[in-house]
Formats: sequence, structure tokens, C-alpha cells
Amino acid sequence: MAPALTDTLPTSHPHIINKTIFPDGIKTSGQHEPIYELLEPYENFPKEIAGPTVWKKDDYINNPERWIHPLSETEIEELSKTADEFIATGRPLTGISKGNFPLPQLSPLLSSIKSEILNGKGFILFKGFPVEQWGNHKSAVAYMGLGTYLGYFVSQNGLGHVLGHVKDLGEDPKQIDKVRIYRTNARQFFHADDSDIVGLLCIARALEGGESDIVSAHHVWNTLQRTRPDVAKTLTEPIWYFDRKGETSAGQDPYIRTSIFYLEPHGHGRVYSKWDPYYVRSLTRFSDAGLIPPLSDAQIEAMKVLEETCQALALHMVLEVGDIQFLSNNHVFHARTEYKDHLPPHPRRHLMRLWLATPEGEGEGGWCLPFKDSKEKKRGGIQVDDTAPVAHLDAE
Repeated sequence: MAPALTDTLPTSHPHIINKTIFPDGIKTSGQHEPIYELLEPYENFPKEIAGPTVWKKDDYINNPERWIHPLSETEIEELSKTADEFIATGRPLTGISKGNFPLPQLSPLLSSIKSEILNGKGFILFKGFPVEQWGNHKSAVAYMGLGTYLGYFVSQNGLGHVLGHVKDLGEDPKQIDKVRIYRTNARQFFHADDSDIVGLLCIARALEGGESDIVSAHHVWNTLQRTRPDVAKTLTEPIWYFDRKGETSAGQDPYIRTSIFYLEPHGHGRVYSKWDPYYVRSLTRFSDAGLIPPLSDAQIEAMKVLEETCQALALHMVLEVGDIQFLSNNHVFHARTEYKDHLPPHPRRHLMRLWLATPEGEGEGGWCLPFKDSKEKKRGGIQVDDTAPVAHLDAE
């Protein structure tokens, strides 16, 4: 039975983790409803957010040195050597950890980048990762190893994928109650994933489209507070139901009731955001059955205004082969344009994806969140019962 909402927040899983199932000894916590007693009313939210998490696209469009890091030969050599050594051990990719993937030269840079993602502008773009030279296996090892310096990788779906693959598998994007949009070529509206940080490594580009847009959720919040405070208020209310799309453990509801914007609890006071319109629009099978209320006019208007505001303020970028984009999911929204793939024999658009958790706690640096797993190392993500983590080298 899941802990009651009033239980003390755990600092770790209360049971012994089976390392034959979870090789790094840590299980993804999964999706949870918020602790409703920790949610703050709109009146307690700031009228305006200040600081480095608030940025405008004009700050970066013509200043690539502020957000792009070309990997040096020395950095690539260290990644290559450590990846080769890890592969030689025969360990599974799911067993990669910071402890068994030493990067003594890169680690100070990655520590600084982690802090910048969590508490600064919230994004970085690495260039020059040699995916074509290394191939999918070594690229995946080096990418996951690098990612362990930013957070703990968590499962991204009910199948336990800790290395995800953003690729069109021909699934119908109109079946939003069943299909995850990253497995289609459809447009992705502005959203945040179920992790603290998301990473995307470009393996192959599309023929057309598939380009990236990001926006400071705090700049969006400030704009809404100035222009549509009614929308801002609606987005802070715990009236939003999110679809689990069948990715549930035994005893869990098929949906979660939550907010879009939260305040960090216990006096921290930062504004945290959690949003994906596809998971809200797909719930008609439950509202039609009277299990949850349908979207109100105010909610439909709020969704429209939020998307339009994000579009107006977004920074546009194109991921080239060998680029790695890391983003905060706490205070950055991201989107993708619809795309068209090359015809065979050319490869289809392919991004390797990581969801990374950065828990609350000493030495971890994560935000304090109003969820019962805030201090768990692999907080968030999607975990179905004891489904084992897997790291396939391509989409399945």
C-alpha cells in the first residue's frame, strides 16, 4: 500500500532493492499526486519572479557562447576512454553510475552546468559529440555516463526505458489516450517531462522540421501575471487531471489531480511548473463516464493562452547530429515542430533521451517539491510495479 499523504516524507525506499532487477540499486519512484496540504493558494505566489531563471530569447539568439559548449578534443578523449573501459567490464547500460564512470577532467564543468540548469537559465547545448564515429552503443554509454553527473536516470515509460528514443514509429498521434507523442512525428506543444532534467542527443536529423523551442517558464509566469492574472490563477489550482495512459502500478488511479504551477514548500518559495497538454486533453473517456469533471471554459482558455504565450517568448534552435541538449523541467518548457523523415535508405530522425532526477537533499541540489518522493534519488519518472529498467540502443 502506498504511504498516506500525511506520512513523513521518505529519504529512501523503505525496502531492499533487488539489484538483479535494478542494477544500480535504485528504483524509479514514479508518478504521484501532490501532497495537497503543501499546495499554496494563488495569493501566495509572487507577482513577479526575478533572477537568472527569468530570461528572454533576445538574451541568447545572438550570444551562442552563453549557452553552447563545443566539446574539446580533451573532453571527447576522456569520454571515449571511460566509455571503452565501462564497455569492457560487461556491465549493462542500466548499471552506469557516477561511481563507475569517472570523469575527473569533465566533472568540474558538469557540476557547474548542473547548477546552471537547476538554478540558472536552465539549459545547455553541447556540440561535437562524435555519434557517427562511435555508433549507437558507445554513444549511449558515453551519453548516459555524462548524464550521471547531472542526475539519476529514471524510467520514461511503463516498459522501463531509461534510455529513450524519440523517433517516429508510425503510431497515430490522434490516439492521445494511448500513444506517447514522442513516438510519432507530430508537433509537441510546450510541456515539461516527468523528471528534473531532460537530455536529448541527436543521432539523426529529419528531412524537414523536428526543430526545438524552449522558453523560461518564469518569464511566461511574469507575462501572465501582467497580462492575464486570471489565467495564472487557474494554472495554480489543483483542478487539473493528468492521464497516466495506462502506465499504472497495481492500486493506482488511471489519472492524477494536480496543478500546473506550484510554490516550493517549506518556505523556499520558488515557482515550479509541471505541464503537458496531451495528458490533459486525452481524458475524455473518464469525463464522459462522469469519473472526473470535464475541462471548464476557464481551463480551456488557460491552455490556449499558456501555449500562445510560450510561442511568443520562445527561443528556437535546431539540433544537429552530435548535439546534446539538456533542459530543466522545473522552470523551462520545451516544444518540437512537426517533422517529415527522409525516405529509406536514409535514417529516420532519432534522438536518444534521458530523464534525470535531482532530488532534494544535501549534496544533491534538487528543488524541494510538494510530492512524497521529493528526497528520493530517482524521484519522478514513470514506474509500473517492479518493471526492470532497460536501455535499448534503438526504438522498439
